[in-house]
Amino acid sequence: MANEATTRGRPQYSSGYRGTVLALLLLVYTVNFIDRTIIGTIGQAIKTDLNLSDTQLGLLQGFAFAILYTTLGIPIARLAERKNRVTIISVCLVIWSGFTALCGMAQNFLQLLLFRVGVGVGEAGCSPPAHSLISDYYPAQKRSSALAIYSFGIPLGTMFGAMAGGWIAENLSWRLAFVIVGLPGVLLALIVKLAIKEPPRGWSEQTVEPASPEDVAVDATPPPSIGMVAKRLFTKWSFINMTIGVTIASFAAYGAGAFAVPYFLRNFGLSFAQAGLIFGAIGGVSAGIGTLLGGFLTDWAGKRSGMWYALVPAIGLAISTPLYVAGYSAAAWTTAAMILIVPGVFHYTYLAPTFGVMHNLVEPRMRATATALLFFVLNLIALGGGPVFTGWIIDLFSTQQFAALNLGDFKTLCPGGKAAEGAAAALDAACKASVAKGTQHGQVTTVLLYAWAALHYGLGAIGLSKDLKAARGEA
Repeated sequence: MANEATTRGRPQYSSGYRGTVLALLLLVYTVNFIDRTIIGTIGQAIKTDLNLSDTQLGLLQGFAFAILYTTLGIPIARLAERKNRVTIISVCLVIWSGFTALCGMAQNFLQLLLFRVGVGVGEAGCSPPAHSLISDYYPAQKRSSALAIYSFGIPLGTMFGAMAGGWIAENLSWRLAFVIVGLPGVLLALIVKLAIKEPPRGWSEQTVEPASPEDVAVDATPPPSIGMVAKRLFTKWSFINMTIGVTIASFAAYGAGAFAVPYFLRNFGLSFAQAGLIFGAIGGVSAGIGTLLGGFLTDWAGKRSGMWYALVPAIGLAISTPLYVAGYSAAAWTTAAMILIVPGVFHYTYLAPTFGVMHNLVEPRMRATATALLFFVLNLIALGGGPVFTGWIIDLFSTQQFAALNLGDFKTLCPGGKAAEGAAAALDAACKASVAKGTQHGQVTTVLLYAWAALHYGLGAIGLSKDLKAARGEA
C-alpha cells in the first residue's frame, strides 16, 4: 500500500501499488481513445444519416476535437505542475465522458462539431498530468517501459471502440454508441480519485523529501517557465527531429485510422460489425505489440547507447511503410486484413521512446508542461490535420473517379457518397464505386508519410546519446 511507511519523511510506494496506479492510468487512456476514435468506426453511419462529405467527417475526427484539446493542454499542464494531478485527471474525465454521450444527441453537423469540441476540452487534461505522475513513480531507466504500458491505451481504446462501436451501430444506432461508451467514464473518474495518491515531485529521482505525505498534494513553488521548458527540449537537434518524426507519423496514423473502417465498408461491402472487428483486431494486436515493444526494447537497447531511442522508431517506420501500401492495395478483404495486422508491430514502436526521451531531458517539475508542449505541436498538426487531409484526399480522388465516368457533378449527384433517394441503381453503384476507389487511393497516399517520419527519427539519433547524458549531468 502507498504511504504505509516513510523514510525521512519520504513516502514509500510498493511496486504493487505503482503497478496499480499505472493500470488505472492505462484504463483512463483507454477510455480516452475509445471516446476520441469511436467516431471513425461509426462515421459511415453518421455520414449517411446526416449527408456529410468525407472532409466533414475528417473535421469531426480531427480539427473539431484538436482545436481546444491542444490549446487548453498547456494551461492545464501548468496547473498540473502546481496542483493535484489526480484531481485534474478525474475532473477532466467526467467532462469528456459527458460530451461523448452528448454527441449521440446531435441532430446536424454543427451540433456534432460543437460536442466534439467539448470532448477535446475534457481530454486536454489527460496526458500531461498522467505523464507527469508516471515519471514521478518510475525512474529514468524504466520510464519508456512504463510510458509504453500507458500508451497501450491507444491500441486498446482503438480496438474496443471499433469492436463495440461497430456492433452497436449495426444492431442499435450510432447515437446509442456515443452514449454507451461515454457514460462509464464518470464512474472511472471516481475510482481514480479515490485510489491514486499524489506523489512528491521527483519521487523516482529521490530529489524531494517532504516533511510529511500530506505536503505532496500542493507545491506553492513556481515551476520553471514555459520558455525554459521549450528551450530545454526544442534547442536540441535530436529532439527537434524526433518531434518532427512523431508529428508526421501521428499525422498519417490519425488520417489513415479515421478511414480504415470506411475503407473495409466501401471496398468490400462488409457490415459495421465485421469492419469494426477487423479494424479492432488490427489495432489491438499489432499496434499493441508495437507500442509495448517500442518501450521495452528501447529501454533495453538504451542501456548500450541512447541513440537507439531514435533508431528503433526509424527502422520500425521504414519497414511498416511498404507493408501498409500492400495492405491497402489488396484485392480481397481477407488479404488486406492479414497484411495490415503486421505493419503496426513495427510502426508503433515510435510512441514510448519519444515520450521517454522527452521526460528524461527535463526536470521533474517540467514534465507536465513538456508533455503539453509536445502534444500541442503533435496534435494541432497530426490530430487536427491528419483526418481532414485524408478525408479531403478521398473526396478529391472520388470526384476524379466519378468524373471519368462522365455522369455529371459528383457532389450534386452523390450526397453522402451515395445517389439521392429515387435515383437509378446504376448511378448509385457509380457513386459507391467512385468513393470506394477514392478511399483506397487516399489511404495509400496517407501511409506513404511514414517513410518521411522514419527519416527524421534517423536524423534524431545523431547526438541523442550525448543529449541524454548531459541531462543526467554526465560528462
